[in-house]
Amino acid sequence: MAAETCDNCSLTYFYNQASHPLETSSLLLLILLGKTLLSLFVLRIKRQDARESFMEHFCISLALLDFILLVTLSFIFYFEDFALWGVRFTKYHICLVAQIMSLTYGILHCPVYLVAGLDHYLMVTQTSKVPNICQRLFYIFAVVLIWVSVTIYVLRVPGIYAGLETQSNFFAYQCPLYISIQSYWLSVAMLLVICIVLVVCWSEVIDMVRSVRLISYTSETVLFFPYTSDCNYSGWKKQLLTRLLICFLGTWAPFVLLQMIILLLGAQIPTYMEMNVPWLYFMN
Repeated sequence: MAAETCDNCSLTYFYNQASHPLETSSLLLLILLGKTLLSLFVLRIKRQDARESFMEHFCISLALLDFILLVTLSFIFYFEDFALWGVRFTKYHICLVAQIMSLTYGILHCPVYLVAGLDHYLMVTQTSKVPNICQRLFYIFAVVLIWVSVTIYVLRVPGIYAGLETQSNFFAYQCPLYISIQSYWLSVAMLLVICIVLVVCWSEVIDMVRSVRLISYTSETVLFFPYTSDCNYSGWKKQLLTRLLICFLGTWAPFVLLQMIILLLGAQIPTYMEMNVPWLYFMN
C-alpha cells in the first residue's frame, strides 16, 4: 500500500514537472501576443507627419521581430515535436528562444539610446537638409547593424551553449529569464528628473495648470499655454521646463504611474517584456 502511494506520488511529481514547460509556453505566447498588439497599436496611432528618426525605425523593427517570434513560437507550440532541416524542435525550445530573446533585448538599451541621442543631436544642429532616401537608408543600416551585432554577441555567451545542451533533458523545465538592470536605472533616472523639475518649478506648474486651455488647431486638439513675457533668463527657463513637464505628463501620466508602481514593488520584469514600443517612446 505504501509502495502504491509512493508510485502515485512519483507520477504526480512527474506530471507537474512535465506540464510546467507547457504552462510557461502558453503564458509566454499570451504575453508576446499582447506585447505585439500593443506595439502595433502605438505605431498606428502615432503622428504620421512626424519627422523620421532612428528611434522610429528601431521601434518598427522591434514590432516586426516580436511578430516573427510570436509566429515562430506558436508554430513550435502547435506542432510540439518536429524536425526541420535536421534539427529536432520541441516545446522546450520555446524557453530557449525566450532566453536568447531576453538576453538580446537586455543588451540593446545602450546602443539604441546612444544612436538615438546622436540622431537627435544631429537633427538639432544640422544646417542642411539631408535627402530623405539617404537618411532612411542610414537608419535601416544602423538598425540592422545593431540587431545583428547584439545577436551575435549574445550567441557567443557560454551560457547559451549550456542551455542548448540541456534541451535534450526532459526535466529541464525551469525557464529563468534575464532581468535587465539597465532598464531599472533608466526608469529611476526618468522619474528622478521628473521629480526634480516638479520641485523646482512647483509654483509655475500650479499657475500654468490653472491657466492652460484646450483649443482646436488645424483640426487637432492642442494645449494652449497663455504667453507671459519675462526678460529674466531664469524665469523663462522655468516656464519652458514647466510647459515641457505638463505636456510630458499629459501624454505619459499612466506610464509614469506604472513605472513608479514597478519600482516601489521591486517587480522583476523580463527584458522581452520591458523592451516594447511604448516603453521606448516613453524613454525617448
